[in-house]
Amino acid sequence: MGKDFNFAVVRRASAAVAGYLKTQTKTPKVLIGYDTRFLSDDFARACAVVLEEHGCRISICALATPTPAIAFAILRDKYDGAINFTASHNPADYNGLKFNGADAGPALPAVTHEIESRAAELAGQNFDAGDAAASDAAGFERVDLRDAYLSRLTELVRFDTLRRSKLPFVFDALHGAGAGWLDKLLADQDIKFSSLRTERDVTFSGTGPDPSEENLAPLREAILRTKAAAGIATDGDADRFGILDADGSFVSPNHILALLFDYLVETRGTKLGASRSVATSHMLDAVAKLHGVPLYETPVGFKYVGDFIRKDAIVIGGEESAGLTIRGHVPEKDGLLASLLVAEMMAARHKTLGEQIRELFGRIGAQFWPIRVNLHLSPEVQAGLKARLAVNFQDFAGRKVQRTDRTDGCKLLFADGSWILMRPSGTEPVVRVYAEAATPEASDQLARDAQQWINSEDGHKI
Repeated sequence: MGKDFNFAVVRRASAAVAGYLKTQTKTPKVLIGYDTRFLSDDFARACAVVLEEHGCRISICALATPTPAIAFAILRDKYDGAINFTASHNPADYNGLKFNGADAGPALPAVTHEIESRAAELAGQNFDAGDAAASDAAGFERVDLRDAYLSRLTELVRFDTLRRSKLPFVFDALHGAGAGWLDKLLADQDIKFSSLRTERDVTFSGTGPDPSEENLAPLREAILRTKAAAGIATDGDADRFGILDADGSFVSPNHILALLFDYLVETRGTKLGASRSVATSHMLDAVAKLHGVPLYETPVGFKYVGDFIRKDAIVIGGEESAGLTIRGHVPEKDGLLASLLVAEMMAARHKTLGEQIRELFGRIGAQFWPIRVNLHLSPEVQAGLKARLAVNFQDFAGRKVQRTDRTDGCKLLFADGSWILMRPSGTEPVVRVYAEAATPEASDQLARDAQQWINSEDGHKI
């Protein structure tokens, strides 16, 4: 913020979105939301002024609003699109502009490319209108989405099961948009819980609003102190989740996805399957095989889950970066729903998450321990990596490659069921390495082998 993301950039991007929407309908109806970050609400007001100038009908969220609630409002109230000012789980000094179309899902590449092209064409115009323009947004319609969205969650989650169990939980909002939403619903439904970091703090405690293992140390302390059944957390815009077990241990989002897939098939009376990204655990494939239901693989990016949800083809869709949605809900990540489903599952099964994972390993006859490592590259390594990943791999680090999957990046699959995915970032000098094997040690070794291979050419080091 201030350098790459400022009011002039916001106005230009908003004009580009308005231009795109005008190709879809004459007078687009647009919802504008924001999270709890510094200036997010001011950016929203500046955006509203620009959109109205371009002939759009505007509604602005009355309070900081989770991304899934905005997606639900698009469908319920028939908006032609929504702009949400949030940088999701990223650090406090970042902000961003999320665009969802009339289908409520994240915009597909064809749409984002068109908006980017329109923004590039507007680069020569002056969008530095001054702070006074934002105040002109005071007269726009303000909408409170909370009651309608929380009511929908009561239809998707079995709160009667939660109430009967009397299990206590701890909710960590990480100072994000989930505060005042998930805790309100738990209170309204008479669920035993405590909460932390629900107040606004634009520094996000100095750690950022990512519900990662290291950022959830306060939640771990609260679980152990209160002897809670588990800890549930949501990120800056509440579209991602973080889960800690009763002993304070972090539970991989991959394992959460597999557990919920198994649980939903068992309890929702469905024979529908699941979708997962190419970077997500094959444990979901094993669960699909166990229940005799289909499994669909997608490129990385939650936008690809949307089609399966819209077609009513899956009971759950998700990816390893802590995003999921379920049948009958929005084609967008929902961290509040994910957290509540985990709590319901624990209440129904009367077992810790660790116990459930071990039990599921036994039922599917295999263990899955996925990891992800971000490797920061030198310019020389980055320049040559794309060509190196394009070669036809016969073996890798002494392992025979059984199959290569190029759905998104380069994924090498081995005969013992282990695999590794090397996927360069499109926005920064980073390659993301995903690995999965039957033990944590074997997964670590795969990731180390990938790091050594990536940096072996010309001896460049990270």
